[in-house]
Amino acid sequence: MNCKHLNIKVIGKVQGVWFRKYTKDQANALQLNGTVQNMPDGSVYIEVESDDEIRLNEFLQWLPTGSPLSRVDDVVQQQGRCIGYKGFEIVR
Repeated sequence: MNCKHLNIKVIGKVQGVWFRKYTKDQANALQLNGTVQNMPDGSVYIEVESDDEIRLNEFLQWLPTGSPLSRVDDVVQQQGRCIGYKGFEIVR
């Protein structure tokens, strides 16, 4: 397994607009693993991993869409080390 892990910060109007739920739904649809959580600075932080780079890229392309009420101003990503997440969870 050639796992790829991304740490992603999504900036904009992304809290209180169901962004985490839509992110979880999208990750599940693409069979990606990881977590999504709101951050104190108003951003959303995502850790996502998979051995399928095409699905990860689809997820990255989807992120600016977000939820119907969200407005994404920026998506900042960096590579990380795989953790071995099972499934995709919302961290509250």
